[in-house]
Amino acid sequence: MQSDARRRLRALIVKEIFQIIRDPSSILISVVLPLIMLIIYGFGVSLDLDHLRIGLVLEDTSPDAISFAKSLTDSRYFEVSIVRDRREMERAIMSGTVRGFIVVPSYFSQFRLRPDQVAPIQVIADGSEPNTANFVQIYAQSAWQNWLQQEQISSDLQGLSLVQLQPRYWFNEELESRNSLVPGSIAVILTLVGTLLTSLVVAREWERGTMEALIATPVTVRELFLGKFISYFVLGMLSFVFSYFFAVWVYDVPARGSFLAFLITAAVFLLPALGLGLYVSTTSRSQIISTQFALILGFMPSFMLSGFVFEISSMPFWIQCFTYVIPARYFVTSLQTLFLVGDVMRLLLINLVPMLILGVLLCVATIKKTVKRLD
Repeated sequence: MQSDARRRLRALIVKEIFQIIRDPSSILISVVLPLIMLIIYGFGVSLDLDHLRIGLVLEDTSPDAISFAKSLTDSRYFEVSIVRDRREMERAIMSGTVRGFIVVPSYFSQFRLRPDQVAPIQVIADGSEPNTANFVQIYAQSAWQNWLQQEQISSDLQGLSLVQLQPRYWFNEELESRNSLVPGSIAVILTLVGTLLTSLVVAREWERGTMEALIATPVTVRELFLGKFISYFVLGMLSFVFSYFFAVWVYDVPARGSFLAFLITAAVFLLPALGLGLYVSTTSRSQIISTQFALILGFMPSFMLSGFVFEISSMPFWIQCFTYVIPARYFVTSLQTLFLVGDVMRLLLINLVPMLILGVLLCVATIKKTVKRLD
């Protein structure tokens, strides 16, 4: 009896593999879509603000003002347009040509290196984009402090403090947002491959009428589930391996964790991802409805509430509580840890256990929901 069960399971897996190969949508979602998303998140999406367009109103042309202006133009963070009249910058900021401007007043040189005085510069930012406005303010303040420090060094070393702060960043030393966005995008990719693809498989059987033929065979519900689960599990792992090497070789994202830890983490995440997709497909019996549910229950929470783009700690408390039932929350954290930090087993286990529990619950619910009858 066990040999018959293994033979039936093997036949179901082979059937699903041939169906995947013959179905263009499976190749599109598992290969082409991950490639497109990796290119978009690697090259097109960035949280780093380089070459920020600002204006500089030089009402003072003293050597001090010119020196400060040069510190701005030499910075890679700014693209500076220098004018003498602030009214030109007011028109530019209203038209969106610049995101803000700095005014160096005519009395600027009178306050040269006087620590008891507030910096006599004015920073005006476009508040229609709050994040960009904050960046303008922070970058301008940083540029002022750097220039002030350089002027103190060149003019009077005794005026410097004996304690100098030298910031050091761990794990992502270059502060490249790509190093956190690309691992997060892999989590979204596996969600799509795992949930969206499997949400179609059972519904497709019902729509094409092949489910009736399967019901008439000795195949059990568990064998039917495993046949589809194993086939798409292999496809998901292949998609993950492709995304992993693309991130490392093309984007040069540091992979400090072991490859085995990456594979184990991806395998555990595919358990709830595939379970959710199969449950949706078993429940709806319609490919269109299954696709909509897969996007709402799988893709949208993984993209919005996993910490991939938006920090979970900044969300309302009840939203933070809801994120605990989203598998991608744990997968994003695990991937960022493996890529940027390494094999921190304690942190990985904290994330693997909830994913495993959610996966088992979804798979058991799917098996219970699947029945071998037409009603």
